[in-house]
Amino acid sequence: MIDSTLGKLGAIAEQRWGMVTTAQAAVVGVSRQQLARMAAAGAIERVAQGVYRMAGAPPQNHEAIYATWLALGGATMPKTPAGAPALVAAGVTAAVAHDLGDFFLDGFDFMIPSRKGTRLPGVHLRIRQLSREEVSTANGLPVLSVERAIADLVEQRTDPSLVAGVVRDAVLAGRLLAPDRLVAYLEPIARARKQRDIGNGRSVADDLFKLAGIAPEGWAA
Repeated sequence: MIDSTLGKLGAIAEQRWGMVTTAQAAVVGVSRQQLARMAAAGAIERVAQGVYRMAGAPPQNHEAIYATWLALGGATMPKTPAGAPALVAAGVTAAVAHDLGDFFLDGFDFMIPSRKGTRLPGVHLRIRQLSREEVSTANGLPVLSVERAIADLVEQRTDPSLVAGVVRDAVLAGRLLAPDRLVAYLEPIARARKQRDIGNGRSVADDLFKLAGIAPEGWAA
């Protein structure tokens, strides 16, 4: 019986970082009480509210982000009408998931297409309609693309030196592949601030590249 239950949970967990949620377990007939008993026996380990890791599954570098995404129901939410995932890591959370920049993660920032409540501590949900091109994946996690994540950090008024660190890492790793798309994402941010000194999207991107001390191949200000 235990082996059968572990098999059901393992089939789910192998799809997402070795972890399974109480909601996913319930779908295959495993109750919260059974999960609690299995955790007490060491067959699974609780890693977040409503999220367990299978025994023997290695911890992930960004496990807290993955576990929070799972706890919010990211694995079971249907895609948006635009074809994008419904729950997407954003802001500093996106940068950390991409392994870009130098941030201390003290919370979790996600974008979602419509209002959703949560009691999870440290979680910030922002309502935003995203297109498919604005979203990529990092180790299976839906996350803002590198260019969209950089623009989002600018929009969130993140310290420019920290944003420049993300830019530097992305360029050096060959992952900032669409600078013109970055410009397009920065353009409405520049317009919305209505400040003469911020310029337009292209000048904001150029300032970031100058601060980073590096620009993508072929970039011309």
